[in-house]
Amino acid sequence: MNAPELIRVTDRAEREIRSIFERERPADGVGLRLGVVGGGCSGLSYAMDFSEPKPNDNVLRFDGFEMLLDPKSAIYMKDVTLDFEDGFQGKGFVFRNPNATNTCGCGESFSV
Repeated sequence: MNAPELIRVTDRAEREIRSIFERERPADGVGLRLGVVGGGCSGLSYAMDFSEPKPNDNVLRFDGFEMLLDPKSAIYMKDVTLDFEDGFQGKGFVFRNPNATNTCGCGESFSV
């Protein structure tokens, strides 16, 4: 799977990620890993962390950072839109997954 076909990153999310990289200054070669892990009230949760690339990762390249997705997470992340919201109800990254058949009330977990 070609990484740009996996996930859409809004301009607002891209700016926030770039800002985090500028503030946190992770080591050279480290990217932002997006993933899906078991857990949450609906069965699966999204994960974000700094990481070095691993073999077989899907890599999305942006100005100022790379985004990494392992092959298993990529299956669940296909067609997801990553956005960043900063408003009355809070501030943070939001995953919009058209493949999710069920999500919990807080939006932190999902099932397919």
